Amino acid sequence: MSKTERSSLCVQGEIRLANTLDNAMFGLLRAIDNCGSINQAAKQLGLSYKSAWTLIERANNKSPKTLITSETGGANGGGTCLTSSGHILLNMFTKLEEQHKQFLLQLNQTVEADAEVLMLLKPLTIKTSAVNQIFGVVTELKTGPVNTEVFLKLKGGQKVCSSISHAEAESLPLAVGSEVLVLINWNEISLITGPERFLFSARNQLSGIISRVHLAEVDAEIIIYLQGGDSFTALITRQSAQSMGLKTGMQCRAILKSNAIMLAMR
Repeated sequence: MSKTERSSLCVQGEIRLANTLDNAMFGLLRAIDNCGSINQAAKQLGLSYKSAWTLIERANNKSPKTLITSETGGANGGGTCLTSSGHILLNMFTKLEEQHKQFLLQLNQTVEADAEVLMLLKPLTIKTSAVNQIFGVVTELKTGPVNTEVFLKLKGGQKVCSSISHAEAESLPLAVGSEVLVLINWNEISLITGPERFLFSARNQLSGIISRVHLAEVDAEIIIYLQGGDSFTALITRQSAQSMGLKTGMQCRAILKSNAIMLAMR
């Protein structure tokens, strides 16, 4: 099973023998068995020579019998090979690995057969660098001369609008009712407190309650809870947070432009 295949599965898991020998260890054993060199095996797996030796020493020290031996000399200045005990464990792991693969496929087929469970899990399998990731449903699409406006409803009922290019809209299978991840970079959020006396040109305004304030040397992370259970983080300067008197339990509004919202779908 490739790394890409594993990352797309809802149910995942790895084999670990004796709470010590895992995929990394057996991958190293297999590479050493194929090339006869710990140096070459480490390069194949993207490990440093030191890290590979650390894995070997740990496995040898905890096993009642030596699993790997290394000798100096030879055509390449020395060689590393599996002992008979190492081969026994590697062969057993290879058999278990195939059975484990089939077991995971069966579990994932069970999950994928339940539409409601799959709906809950699919957004969680999307990986992105954006700090704020909120589940939303498309309620309306408006195509303009330059951009496409995507209107979305969040879990708590609040609505936001994302303005994306036509090319971006065409690359996503967007339709009314589509489930998407709403991605918001934390440094594109402005915070407002106090009575709603002012009007803003920014399309999106989300009302919430400050749940935590983390003051760093220069910046401040403000975590805000929305109705419905969603939360997101705004990054502002420490000076701004202190001058606004931001604290836990305070009502606030998050202001962000429509082009500050990105969308992700599977």
